[in-house]
Amino acid sequence: MSPTDLKHLVGASDIVRIALGWGAFGALLLIRPLLGAPVPAPLLIIVLVVIIAVILVCAFGVVKQAEALAHRLGDPYGSLVLTLSIVLIEVILISAVMLGPGEHATIARDSVMAVTMIILNLVVGLALLVGGIRHRGLAHNRTGTSAYLAMLVVLVALAFALPALIGENGSYTPAQQLPIIVLTLALYAFFLFRQMGSQAGDFVEVDERITPRPQHPATTAPEAHGIRQVIRAHRTEVIVRLTLLVITVIPIVLLSHDMAALLDDGLGRIGAPAALAGVLIAAIVFLPESITAVRAALGGEAQRVNNLCHGALVSTVGLTIPAVLIIGMFTDQTVILAESPANLLMLGATLLLSVTTFAAKRVTAVHGATHLALFAVYAIVLFS
Repeated sequence: MSPTDLKHLVGASDIVRIALGWGAFGALLLIRPLLGAPVPAPLLIIVLVVIIAVILVCAFGVVKQAEALAHRLGDPYGSLVLTLSIVLIEVILISAVMLGPGEHATIARDSVMAVTMIILNLVVGLALLVGGIRHRGLAHNRTGTSAYLAMLVVLVALAFALPALIGENGSYTPAQQLPIIVLTLALYAFFLFRQMGSQAGDFVEVDERITPRPQHPATTAPEAHGIRQVIRAHRTEVIVRLTLLVITVIPIVLLSHDMAALLDDGLGRIGAPAALAGVLIAAIVFLPESITAVRAALGGEAQRVNNLCHGALVSTVGLTIPAVLIIGMFTDQTVILAESPANLLMLGATLLLSVTTFAAKRVTAVHGATHLALFAVYAIVLFS
């Protein structure tokens, strides 16, 4: 790699964002002794504002690299890079919390529930609203979207509904955990294998001017040898941009989790529900993906919105639940997954609305408004 190529790929703004993100995380580690609860209100507000500002700056850097990779690799591969980068880091951090001191029986349930409501209702709703207003409607690849939603129906039921019916005190029994882990991982692995292989054409944008008709996969999908050729031809760019994406996204996740205690302290003072902190943290962790999805909707890329949002949630549930169950088995920790009746109702309504929305050939601003309304209902449930 020549210095000219590297300079072209790594701009001054990229270096500034990386330095700012990691510098803020280092500073937070240094002042952590001063942030033990109760934190003085002025210091609490200043630190939270600074953290959020740094996260926003870094988020736009992640979006820049994600969009460049998506353009170079094409979907679904481009969207998958951003999705797996964020989700894997999130899974690792949840696992690290479980392996640390203290009781964390509900961390996976609370985190994934918050992510589900944010992605399926807030982010999808906002993307469809702005995209529908600008383009009067967005055509999407219904086969690929149906595959995502089919996965979510099964994975969410296994994660949050079934433990309440066949488990003990909201947890799977030891005899039930292993089959659930194997089933979840096998289904997720098979989905990824098909998505990146013979069914890749189900996850690309559709040309609504052409009546869809059955075609050989080789004519509709980025072929396996095609993506390999792209990577070989642009190996330097792909490696550099992927590295920049990961290095920029890690401080976002680290800062968002470090500020959890600050949010708990601050929200506790104003009488807000404890679960609100989890929702805010989940929103911040997935901020780069949310920004990318809204920008894709504004550009008329409905299937990319699906790949980012539904793909992120499939990966989140498909990886987080097995990870925490495995940790629970080896550390003899209780992992409570069963949701409350109110949250189960919200999950059921969200999945039903998602299936109804994306059964349409074109999704519109009205569809987006209904998802946003359901997120508002979730907020009511949260504060009840």
